[in-house]
Amino acid sequence: MMNNSLVNDAAELLYAALRKGEVVDPLTSHHPDVTVDDAYAIQQQLMARRLRDGERIIGKKIGVTSQAVMNMLGVNQPDFGILTDAMVFNSGDPIPASSLIQPKAEGEIAFVLKHDLMGPGVTAADVLRATEGVMACFEIVDSRIRDWKIKIQDTVADNASCGVFVLSSALIDPRDVDLITCGMVLEKNGEVVVTGAGAATMNSPVNAVVWLANTLGRLGIGLKAGEIILSGALGAMVPVKAGDNLRVTIGGIGSCAVRFV
Repeated sequence: MMNNSLVNDAAELLYAALRKGEVVDPLTSHHPDVTVDDAYAIQQQLMARRLRDGERIIGKKIGVTSQAVMNMLGVNQPDFGILTDAMVFNSGDPIPASSLIQPKAEGEIAFVLKHDLMGPGVTAADVLRATEGVMACFEIVDSRIRDWKIKIQDTVADNASCGVFVLSSALIDPRDVDLITCGMVLEKNGEVVVTGAGAATMNSPVNAVVWLANTLGRLGIGLKAGEIILSGALGAMVPVKAGDNLRVTIGGIGSCAVRFV
């Protein structure tokens, strides 16, 4: 385990990289013995700095939800990060590319909660009962780690590679759509570049939210009514830059657009 001084130093390094728009070498290259628990402690310190800047927590994100990414990072479970009000955009809003470092776009399903969820013991039925609605979403992931050369500890410490996210305007009852078979089409500058389906996220995005609620519950943390939960990518990440226009469409849920300026 890293001592408190090393945890704070790592958090300060990532925070400075975020605010300066710079990259740093992987934490694991300096601290090869860093654990995932250490990384979450760094994440907490990083987010404490952002909250001191006036940001407000509005939800959570789930990452590493596909088997391919788990295999790439050598892990057998997802990770999570914290969403703040400084990260959210509405569909069609312009996003300054200069505000991000090395962004990539993912099409996802976002859950909006109407009831609290407190694990452990949360089931898929509990998640559906607690969900006010689902929305099409872009997560624009971003890494402060140079060239995305990440291990699981690096991305966890870096708040699960959170950048910003974009929500559609429609809120759909999750019981009105098949969240397993719903298809996703992601277009970049008018060309289809990624397709996917709900099953790409832990066989169902509901399973991802179940995992999150129970994982946080074991830490004494609950999901709160009103929170937004990004359930994980339905397909591959797409690099983006200034001038790019993207749209994601998810069957039965709707579409969401984003443009980078």
